[in-house]
Amino acid sequence: MNWLTNVVRPKIRNILRRETPENLWIKCPDSGQLVFYKDVEANQFVIPGSNYHMRMGAVARLKSIFDNETWYDIALPEVMADPLKFRDERKYVDRIKDARAKTGLNDAIKVGYGKLEGAGVVVAVQDFDFMGGSLGMAAGEAIVRGLELAVEKKSPFIMFAASGGARMQEGILSLMQMPRTTVGVQMLREAKLPYIVVLTNPTTGGVTASYAMLGDVQIAEPGALIGFAGARVIEQTIREKLPEGFQRAEYLLDHGMIDMVVHRHEMRPTLARLCRILTKSPALESASKPAPEVTDPAQIVAVPEAAPAAPHA
Repeated sequence: MNWLTNVVRPKIRNILRRETPENLWIKCPDSGQLVFYKDVEANQFVIPGSNYHMRMGAVARLKSIFDNETWYDIALPEVMADPLKFRDERKYVDRIKDARAKTGLNDAIKVGYGKLEGAGVVVAVQDFDFMGGSLGMAAGEAIVRGLELAVEKKSPFIMFAASGGARMQEGILSLMQMPRTTVGVQMLREAKLPYIVVLTNPTTGGVTASYAMLGDVQIAEPGALIGFAGARVIEQTIREKLPEGFQRAEYLLDHGMIDMVVHRHEMRPTLARLCRILTKSPALESASKPAPEVTDPAQIVAVPEAAPAAPHA
């Protein structure tokens, strides 16, 4: 009987079992409906029925913003991987290796330079899938490098924020990225260049307390969680029940914390329009037409090491 139970039955089940990818279907966190992954991906990771905005990876986000889904990856400065030799349940270096293998990114922030409806812009995207989008030394360097490039190129800087806060494994070195990025934003402001922030779900902690709330224009995606401390911590501190929808994008818009809530499908034209207004540029041709070719290498990147051999597409 053991032979029938332990050998024959598992073999039959393996023959009959259909191999189904784990991510074939997505369950909407809002409505609970199951949606085909390809449909959600084609809809910019917005659930078609409920309009719930799922998290969007850095590469997918850059594709949705730049003309012809093409941009130049900006080379970022190297930083020490584990400056404090930190270890909790696992070594910090092992966590970084796993995050890099999972996302294909070097760290939580990816920076690109390209055309948005014909105009050059620098875009930085924080990927929540990389250790919760936490702000560490590498992420701080990426933001500062992107801001410096925007000044050199005299172009707007667009920041897509998504983070749980500062990265605890780097201690004070992580917290020091808050003033560093703030100084970088001030550098952009002194150059009289636009700094536009798009707050996505979630944006919390030290990121909210620094560069994420310093934009000339503050945009949020629908339903995004935005705040510093968690709602439960605030309730325990003030000993009061918080109102419904507290720390959500719509609540913050009603109370003057952000300037607008923009659906993801309208994000690209909205950003292009804001860039034209803030730079006092004339109306540009539709982004459906091919972006003008750039033949001068100096027009592509500010410094040689910041330019890859070919554009990312």
